[in-house]
Amino acid sequence: MKTPFALLILLLCGLAGRGAAQNLAGTWQGVEFNPGSAASEYWPAVLTLRAGAGTAFTGELYQVAGSLPTVTGTFAMRGTRTATGLRISHVKVLAETNPDGGNWCFGTIVFTYDAALERLVGRSAYTAEGCHGGTAEFYRVRLKSAAAVPRGVPTVLRVSGRNVRWFADAALRRPLATGNTYRTRLAKTTTFYLTQGFYTTDRSPVTPVTVRATAPLPLVSAVAPAPTGPAPTAPAAVEAPPAVAPPPLVLPTVLFRLATAELLPTAAPALDSLAAQLRRRPALRLRIAGHTDRLGEPDKNMALSQQRAAAVQQYLVQAGIAPERLETVGYGDARPLFTVPDPRNRRVEVEEIR
Repeated sequence: MKTPFALLILLLCGLAGRGAAQNLAGTWQGVEFNPGSAASEYWPAVLTLRAGAGTAFTGELYQVAGSLPTVTGTFAMRGTRTATGLRISHVKVLAETNPDGGNWCFGTIVFTYDAALERLVGRSAYTAEGCHGGTAEFYRVRLKSAAAVPRGVPTVLRVSGRNVRWFADAALRRPLATGNTYRTRLAKTTTFYLTQGFYTTDRSPVTPVTVRATAPLPLVSAVAPAPTGPAPTAPAAVEAPPAVAPPPLVLPTVLFRLATAELLPTAAPALDSLAAQLRRRPALRLRIAGHTDRLGEPDKNMALSQQRAAAVQQYLVQAGIAPERLETVGYGDARPLFTVPDPRNRRVEVEEIR
């Protein structure tokens, strides 16, 4: 069988648009699809990426044929940065299991890098007969909130990644949470162990994330020296003007097409208005919560709700809002607005983080 693995190469490319300042070394997890295939072929993949001299990258790609899990391949990869991302090429096969025989497809992949989502997306191209180019999508887990938080103070930790799961131990026996955010109160420096549920393989990585707990800032009180002369005459009391509260934030409800994270055209005005308010209030931070209706399986609905929150986050980032001002969380179908099937349950809600 012909098994393209350019998808994994995409991962190597992840520097798009950010230049040398972006460090893409590490492990990425994702999938390659072949939309031109009648069989809806897909290849879950893991890529380990290393920076070389100058703009060069090397690494290894591991892929599994989605419909034939006994068919696997490990490949040496090599690539260079481009003005908008990275171009990666296959070098050679390092190992493979392919009981039915056949050849793997070699070629290149050109991709772009989304720093807000830590995502690599691109398209592969093959030259051999019978090999079809595909689309590829990869994610990596990185800490996006502060690496140090005050000890004993409620905080929200935020990471990148797709369908993230949090664990308290490297053996993954003590689950803590799911999603891109985790609300906690740290008593000491703590290491969390995170996985992604996005097209897993037997080599899907466990990513340790360490957050330092620091001493809270001490309360400082200033004491004025005792006066030595006669007490001054107190001025007449002047009533202070009332504090002016910031204008209320409009929290739009954004609808999605059935079973997708695709925003409806009617969402644009609400999101444009939200972006404008965020620009007017630079200290404002938002929590973006994704929801689904109750059609379909709960696990898939949870993943879809996270994708919907990420879609709104990406819209706002593209509108010029800094990603660190935007947290995302997915609730799946657990919080419907309407108990009967209703398209208004397919939504994203935003609220101010205080």
